[in-house]
Amino acid sequence: MTLAGAVNKTGILLALCLVSAGYVWNQFFQSGGSGAVNGLMMLGLLGGLAMAMVTIFKRQWAGVTAPAYALLQGLAMGGISAMFEMQYPGIVIQAVGLTFGTLGVLLLAYKTGLIKPTENFRLMIVAATGGIALLYLVSFVMSFFGTSIGFIHSNGLFGIGFSVFVVAIAALNLVLDFDFIEAGAEQGAPKYMEWYGAFSLMVTLVWLYLEILRLLAKLRSR
Repeated sequence: MTLAGAVNKTGILLALCLVSAGYVWNQFFQSGGSGAVNGLMMLGLLGGLAMAMVTIFKRQWAGVTAPAYALLQGLAMGGISAMFEMQYPGIVIQAVGLTFGTLGVLLLAYKTGLIKPTENFRLMIVAATGGIALLYLVSFVMSFFGTSIGFIHSNGLFGIGFSVFVVAIAALNLVLDFDFIEAGAEQGAPKYMEWYGAFSLMVTLVWLYLEILRLLAKLRSR
């Protein structure tokens, strides 16, 4: 495993995601609505989740499953982005810019030692990420009973504050990804771990992008 290899594979995954997202985006606006792409979005969401789980438990398969994840995730991202764009024109380019801007800033902060992934830092980020995931899961289950955790989706000050917190935690997960990739390269991890490191970074970027999109939508809806 090398740093350059992991960076190159991250670029490949981003390109694959962009290609499939662009296809669904075009289908959405050519048809004038989500009806024509709902099936592709569901395929992307469920297929992407399946590929992610396989990659996590079978890291040696990452050379195949990580690109498949990127393509499938792109189907979902393209549809979701198009729906937000239709409601709030210009929001997607803002979210993309903020996502990659955050990536660049945190990479610089990590490389200069401004942010150090200490053990306490790891525990804090992992615990916060787990808490957010649990909260989202509870809200998802509650939606089947016609209710939800209101502040998650609210555009009030508390709802916006929650989104800002989630964006911050998603962004700080990038630091853990940087450290994982760098440590793997230094320790001579197997070559397939380049794909796994790229996959981990891709998952975090997707999460960060979606949370920034939701935050911007809350701000625009006020």
